[in-house]
Amino acid sequence: MRWTWTDATALLLAVIALSGCATSKEKLLPHGNSTMHDIWLREAGAGAGTGQAARQLLDARQALRRPLTEADMRATPEANAAYTRMASNEIYRQFHRLPNPDLVMYVFPHLAGTDPVPVPGYTTVFPLYQRVQYAMPGERVEDY
Repeated sequence: MRWTWTDATALLLAVIALSGCATSKEKLLPHGNSTMHDIWLREAGAGAGTGQAARQLLDARQALRRPLTEADMRATPEANAAYTRMASNEIYRQFHRLPNPDLVMYVFPHLAGTDPVPVPGYTTVFPLYQRVQYAMPGERVEDY
């Protein structure tokens, strides 16, 4: 029986797949004595290691805990009104209609039917798209 390159490739893939099972879990993923809580405290800088990471975390927390200014207090009602859900706001403000241009077509005079009947030339108008399409919120802001 002759060996083909597909047999050799299959044998090589099987050997590679089985060699992955020879690695021990402890060697691949060593498990220390620290818990997730200990790792969290160490990385957040709350434990014994207080360094640059701890300072950055403290600065970020202070920025979030800042008091509201007078300008923030005045701007709050207008900002909240933009997010109030009403039926008119949902349809007309968030989902704008996309343009659907009208196509004008001229049909030349022709003969139609089994008995050739002359049909005069005429003009007809139809929309480009079959249905009205709406934009996703924020996709189109100008009206047409």
